[in-house]
Amino acid sequence: MKALTWHGKGDMRCESVPDPKIEHGRDAIIKVTACAICGSDLHIFDGIIPSMEHGDIIGHETMGEVVEVGSQNKALKVGDRVVVPFTIACGECFFCQKGYYSGCERSNPNKAKAAKLWGNSPSGLFGYSHLLGGYSGGQAEFLRVPYADVGPIKVPNHLSDEQVLFLSDIFPTGYMAADFCNIQKGDTIAIWGCGPVGQMAIRSAFLLGADRVIAIDTVPERLALAKESGAQTLDFRDEDIYDRIMELTNGRGADACIDAVGTEPDTMASFDSIVDRIKVATFMGTDRPHVLRQAIHCCRNFGTVSIVGVYGGFVDKIPMGSAINRGLTFRMAQTPVQHYLPLLLDRIEKGEIDPSFVITHRATLEEGPEFYKTFRDKKDGCIKVVLKPN
Repeated sequence: MKALTWHGKGDMRCESVPDPKIEHGRDAIIKVTACAICGSDLHIFDGIIPSMEHGDIIGHETMGEVVEVGSQNKALKVGDRVVVPFTIACGECFFCQKGYYSGCERSNPNKAKAAKLWGNSPSGLFGYSHLLGGYSGGQAEFLRVPYADVGPIKVPNHLSDEQVLFLSDIFPTGYMAADFCNIQKGDTIAIWGCGPVGQMAIRSAFLLGADRVIAIDTVPERLALAKESGAQTLDFRDEDIYDRIMELTNGRGADACIDAVGTEPDTMASFDSIVDRIKVATFMGTDRPHVLRQAIHCCRNFGTVSIVGVYGGFVDKIPMGSAINRGLTFRMAQTPVQHYLPLLLDRIEKGEIDPSFVITHRATLEEGPEFYKTFRDKKDGCIKVVLKPN
């Protein structure tokens, strides 16, 4: 089959690789009908995610048609149309039973390696390094899905691929970001990053009752799309974000702040972001938490900081004194996608949201490597790329 494979920093290729096979009775094989390039895939493309190997198949936003089912899998049958969560979960362990699927104790075969870095291991993920299981990803013509009797959700035929594809990751992640904020009537939510997850967080915040959303970015197309969703937008290159948020909230701060940027913010956003970039380049740091620092300072007393942007290692110069003395709550996670799937599919079916609004580019799998560059460089108004392998 054809698949997108990683061969080092900035080197993504469309290659012929062996077809996946059933390896366990609970597996399923799907023929991929749509997949997408995620912002977190760019961290792999940029070479900052450890434990990648040449030839690894990338991608974790995937849907398609079931073409083969393992002998123990009674939940799926050949011909089912499914969306596959990016988190791989057994459905039986302590965390899965509590709904914390992204903390699954069984799905990461390399959990000892992850525990050395993080103290404990999260679940395995599709196409996201050997630290998280070394599973082949879904930017391919076919995908093996482990624990396929727990993860994939069947989707009705009257909804298009583009309407439901983002149930795999960015819609649940953006929704979780807003859900973490415990939004009350009249709340103001500030969101850093108007990429795909940030856009979903904006729409989700309004769905959950926010009175006002302040969206922060500098890319014109992203700011324009945020404004279309009803957000008040701020360009961090034109305005002092802290001063503007204080002005807009009468000096109180936002009720909750969402970091939808993570470890690769714009280097020129501020002096501390320049320093962070130098530290990472000189191996004196692993992450660049400029946005997280700013979100803490911009949050009101006893507010919430919700973190869904990817961080991989250790962050420094975090203003914990501010957070502790002002009673801030931190919420963060790799999204337990399976927990949110029924609710969000229902919202799509009711017409409350159509996640396809974020798509700007469509391409073939063969065009994928070039679109990684387009997406990373924010060229041609690119916000979200959907690939059609078959």
